[in-house]
Amino acid sequence: MNIQKRQFQLLSVLVLATALVGCASVRPVTQAEFNASLPDDVHPESRGRLPVVNRADLDDDGKAIYDRYMSPDSTSLAGIQGPGGIRLNKITDKSPSKVTSKIRELVRLAISREMDQDFEWTMHEPVALREGLDQKTIDVIKHNRSLSGVPDNEAAVIQMIREVFKNHHISSQTYSNLTKHFGRKDLIQITELMGGGMNSFFLLFMFDVHLPYDRPSTLH
Repeated sequence: MNIQKRQFQLLSVLVLATALVGCASVRPVTQAEFNASLPDDVHPESRGRLPVVNRADLDDDGKAIYDRYMSPDSTSLAGIQGPGGIRLNKITDKSPSKVTSKIRELVRLAISREMDQDFEWTMHEPVALREGLDQKTIDVIKHNRSLSGVPDNEAAVIQMIREVFKNHHISSQTYSNLTKHFGRKDLIQITELMGGGMNSFFLLFMFDVHLPYDRPSTLH
């Protein structure tokens, strides 16, 4: 029994040591190693897919926001290397917005599908049709079908939303596809639209809001 106990103890120590060595071998220990470990589409200075904004590229209002983030008294926990810094990219992107009303409705429907939100879907499906979203695309979203045949810009948005809810991550390939159709400002607007939609969804879920008696769900 003593021999078996000793063997078990030695095995336990060996397993622990192996795990620690494995952790040490994959965890960056220097800034250079950390930077080298980042995905190819992530900027080392921002640790994200968008670069840190240059203060000189901002207008006066943008500079004031930048300075607030950089101030020692800032209430931001991440400064310009977090959500605040990301939003500053909207100011430096001067290109016309490609986030049309049709894209906005597409986003609402895609999130409604992922959240199984009957109320939001049923209210917005006819709006999406009026804004020009094809019924075939709506059915692809509704029934979680393949994106084959969906216009490339719309397919990129749908795929991104699917990945957010299913994987809690957006792949480099999907992000690359998005950038072929949307600029930095557009992607931030789409993301903020998703956040605003979630706010509505949580209210609907929290207070159990039902559709009118004479308006059946078009989601199920």
